Amino acid sequence: MMDVEEFKRIWLPLSGRFYRVAFYILESQEDAEDAVQDLFSRLWKMRGSLGSVKNPLAFGITVIRNICLDKVRSKMASKIVTPASEVFESVPDRDNDLSRSLIGKENLEKIRVCMARLPDKQREVLEMRVFEDMPFKEIASRTGMSEVNVRVKLSSARKNLKRMIEYEDN
Repeated sequence: MMDVEEFKRIWLPLSGRFYRVAFYILESQEDAEDAVQDLFSRLWKMRGSLGSVKNPLAFGITVIRNICLDKVRSKMASKIVTPASEVFESVPDRDNDLSRSLIGKENLEKIRVCMARLPDKQREVLEMRVFEDMPFKEIASRTGMSEVNVRVKLSSARKNLKRMIEYEDN
């Protein structure tokens, strides 16, 4: 079993790298710090089997990545998200009062204008994912990008769209 000094000597110097991985995934200082703390707690509990780990950095990054992905999944599961396709379909009916109808049409137009301002690849990936509900693999094959690049473009598109809509609101 690994003692305290050996644990500190091997694992603590890697904490900065673990934090950077966590911050990259979670995009929050507090969440990244919590994830690293959770990592060290888990490592300490399994210290009896850590002696067989040949590459502590790779092992730790794998564990922190899984911790972060679990946190992201639990956050996403707890959020109620309205897909953009529903936003476009939710233009008020003629039966609704005029003020609600005008607000709905203004919001729809604002989204359309902002989407038109997105870079071509971001807009294309966003439309395929949101409106056509395509999996990342299919988007990648249609666009000639890697799946990772598709995810990055989609994330950038969402962030840019959100910023543009917030800017339009102010």
